[in-house]
Amino acid sequence: MKYLLSTIFVMTLFISCTSDAGLERIPEIKDYTVQNEKEITDYIAKNKLTAQRTSSGLYYVINEPGTGTQPTSTSNVTVAYKGYYTDGKIFDQSKDTGISFGLNQVIKGWTEGIPYFKAGGSGILLIPSHLGYGPLPYNGIPGGSVLIFDVKLLSVN
Repeated sequence: MKYLLSTIFVMTLFISCTSDAGLERIPEIKDYTVQNEKEITDYIAKNKLTAQRTSSGLYYVINEPGTGTQPTSTSNVTVAYKGYYTDGKIFDQSKDTGISFGLNQVIKGWTEGIPYFKAGGSGILLIPSHLGYGPLPYNGIPGGSVLIFDVKLLSVN
């Protein structure tokens, strides 16, 4: 009898520990790579852009290459920009005087993309989510979002 009660107790404990009751589910992380690639290439075609694709999946358009210093991925730069989604909705924008920051302190798409320009240059960065804010929502930006930035590299500091 003692053995039977011990067995029932252990089984009850085991079953209650393996139950999902009361546990919050961790959301499945979606891979947006294929969806982002199509969204970017559709945007490029629709807007008749001549864009270059890097091996990481970043696309960039150089409207004006610039004539000044070319930054590296660790440079401190001043950039004027407008950030928006492929539907044109703006999510962020700097003043014309720009903002300064280290390229090693921003999203991967900027760290990789800004060095394609020299000071005085301008263009567009089309950034898939894995080089932006990733698959989960971040500060109002929906998870998996393609980010587009019109950028002007004002200076390499």
